[in-house]
Amino acid sequence: MAQSIDKPPFFDGTHYAHWMTKMKFFIKSRDYKIWDIVEDGPFVPQRSKAEWSADDRKKMKLNCKALHLLFCAFGPTIYEKISSCESAKKVWDKLEVTYEGTDEVKETKIGLLTLEYENCKMDLEENIEKMFDRFSTITNGLKGYGEATPEEKLVRKLIYSLPESWDSKRTAIIEAKNLKTLKLDELMGFQSRLWVESLIGV
Repeated sequence: MAQSIDKPPFFDGTHYAHWMTKMKFFIKSRDYKIWDIVEDGPFVPQRSKAEWSADDRKKMKLNCKALHLLFCAFGPTIYEKISSCESAKKVWDKLEVTYEGTDEVKETKIGLLTLEYENCKMDLEENIEKMFDRFSTITNGLKGYGEATPEEKLVRKLIYSLPESWDSKRTAIIEAKNLKTLKLDELMGFQSRLWVESLIGV
């Protein structure tokens, strides 16, 4: 069943990078000021509530809204790990360390994905759809770690990741399309059509 757009994406402890990207856009779509609170603070004022300024109260109200959105995305297991956090930023930071790892772990994962990206080639037993799915998994993984690649570069990488048997099709794509403006989805559709045509002898 499709998830309601009014509910935050649910996080069960797996596929953190995927969830994190979806949750970030979900929060921004509700109120960009709430995302600012998640990303930058506030930190809870270190004084009694009676001494809070109007600005303190405004920020803490946004903090409560941010915490509510985050808590609604978790089941009991995840909630227990972050329920003691007083600010949305602390929740976000703790999730990042817990499920994405320390900076060293993150750099290792980025390095492995980068190596996969650089060595990505279409396997002989793959069809174009499977190859594209594998390529997308790698590039989306890098994007989730903040390593976004310009679309033109992705398009060129995907085209030149095709095997030698696709040389004529590669040439057809390059001659028919402007690679500076070609989108990945458009490229995928074009490649799929060429692949089907090769199967039926068109």
